[in-house]
Amino acid sequence: MLPSSLELVLVVFILILPFLYETSRAFRYYIKFFLYYGIVMTTAVVVIPIMMFRPKDVKNLLLASALCRHISGLLGLKWELRGQEHLEKEQACIIVANHQSSLDILGMFDIWPVMDKCTVVAKKELFYAWPFGLAAWLCGLIFIDRLNSDKARATINRATTLIKEKKMKMWVFPEGTRNNTGNILPFKKGAFHVAIAAQVPVLPVIFSSYYFLDNNNKQFDSGNIIITTLPPIKTEGLCKNDVEDLMNRTRAIMLEAFTITSKEVQAAALMKTATY
Repeated sequence: MLPSSLELVLVVFILILPFLYETSRAFRYYIKFFLYYGIVMTTAVVVIPIMMFRPKDVKNLLLASALCRHISGLLGLKWELRGQEHLEKEQACIIVANHQSSLDILGMFDIWPVMDKCTVVAKKELFYAWPFGLAAWLCGLIFIDRLNSDKARATINRATTLIKEKKMKMWVFPEGTRNNTGNILPFKKGAFHVAIAAQVPVLPVIFSSYYFLDNNNKQFDSGNIIITTLPPIKTEGLCKNDVEDLMNRTRAIMLEAFTITSKEVQAAALMKTATY
């Protein structure tokens, strides 16, 4: 039986995929993000029925991370964690991290077994990106309305009480938006208000530069990322008048670590390229 035209087109398409992947930067960019989002969404469908047995339990994130950690390898990403001793300590704290891309989630998946009990503050729009949004809700993520500051503050205050009781970590991106420009944007004060009000430490986490990613030019190559966890910054005895100082001190030490580790990974990448 002769193959149909559709079958022939499909065979030809499959045959040229490797060629397109190697020769077209834009194709490689889109296919990688397609794989990333596709696998995450498929995984969400699989785990939702399991997570329903313990809804809004942050321990569900350990299952999600176990099933999604392989995505980094498929995309050619390798994460290296430094300062693990600060991250693995069982304590209530506010993690503040720089935010460069949706790929940050893959880095978080990679270190979730170390963090163990950790929730994340996310914009409420993410909840409606089902099935991922539903799975995230079942994992205990905290969704806030950034356009309603009073409501957002009340949501965070309730969550803060919970993390203190259960010695959980709360992950916040204080820049408020993604930024892959080789810098760290000025911080918003919310996370630091919460840390001082709850008298829990601030734990800085820094992802080195995503030098391999350029959204404007549709470039997504393989790359190594260093995740640095710095010593916790105590807030005992601080008051609301200290928020800005705490915020500025935290950003300064994070920017220093970001600069150092970014130079390191970029130098390693250049050296690797030069050997070929």
